[in-house]
Amino acid sequence: MSGGRLRRGRHRKGRRRGLMAAIVGTLLALGGTTLIVVALASQKHAPQPPASAAGSIGPSHSASHARETSIVVKPVMPRSKPSAIDIPAIGVHSSLLHLGLNSDGTVQVPSGTSYNEAGWYQYSPTPGSVGPAVILGHVDSGAWGASVFFKLGDLRPGNKVMVRRQDGLVAVFEITGVRRYAKDHFPTQLVYGNTNNAELRLITCGGSFDSSTGHYVDNIIVFASLTGSQ
Repeated sequence: MSGGRLRRGRHRKGRRRGLMAAIVGTLLALGGTTLIVVALASQKHAPQPPASAAGSIGPSHSASHARETSIVVKPVMPRSKPSAIDIPAIGVHSSLLHLGLNSDGTVQVPSGTSYNEAGWYQYSPTPGSVGPAVILGHVDSGAWGASVFFKLGDLRPGNKVMVRRQDGLVAVFEITGVRRYAKDHFPTQLVYGNTNNAELRLITCGGSFDSSTGHYVDNIIVFASLTGSQ
């Protein structure tokens, strides 16, 4: 694990700043040092989103916009922890781990027997409630090949994401954009900044693989907005 650290603050604003710092560093681990063998020619490369999939990230995605108005844009759902995620367009169905903090203050990522599951960062909003819910997943590994978010780059605006919650409801999101960012230019505020509507962020590694560091050089980020519930 490398990168920033996250400590529990005494108020929400402090936690959010800590989240931004820690997640950026944690995203390096989504590629994992075990992925050096992924660079082998025999390993299929994960799909990367084209510029045409970037979509339109509206003003509700901006923290500054959220501060300018106290009006909550519906639909929104009450807080309830998530239990599973379905993305029909790329054949994803996964239970959701609840990721917290490691003893050193960094954000956990799926590991061990749970490596191929997606995980919700439990200090972000719950999917369907106001704000950006964050779900992380690995792209692949040398040991097991393609992982849960291997095809994330194949998603397009208009595709649906369903997140089942512990209250029995399913939050239905529509993807608004799929983008790739260099890790050294990660759009922290755009991804983790406050919003006045219910948002979802799906994050994995992307781009080329740097065998000298054992990490992918980019992140693929899916932006989605809540459209309703089932």
